[in-house]
Amino acid sequence: MPLTARKEPMRALGNWIAVTIAAAAVLVVVVVIASLWSGLGESEISLAGWLAMALGVILTLGLGIGLMALVFISSRRGYDEIDGKNR
Repeated sequence: MPLTARKEPMRALGNWIAVTIAAAAVLVVVVVIASLWSGLGESEISLAGWLAMALGVILTLGLGIGLMALVFISSRRGYDEIDGKNR
């Protein structure tokens, strides 16, 4: 049996282990946040608070999407090449 044939099941098992650990970590964070949130009692967010949160989410998403677009454009056009030639 070739060596690569034996590594494939182990790689798949490693992927499942990583996904399981990540899902467990997300579940723990959700439980902690839910318990802390319920411990606050009656708390309301004003209209200004909702608008500030929406604006922050929109600007953060826009910045993230814009930066990722620049990374892909730069990589595709070859600006990241080691030889330093700009196209």
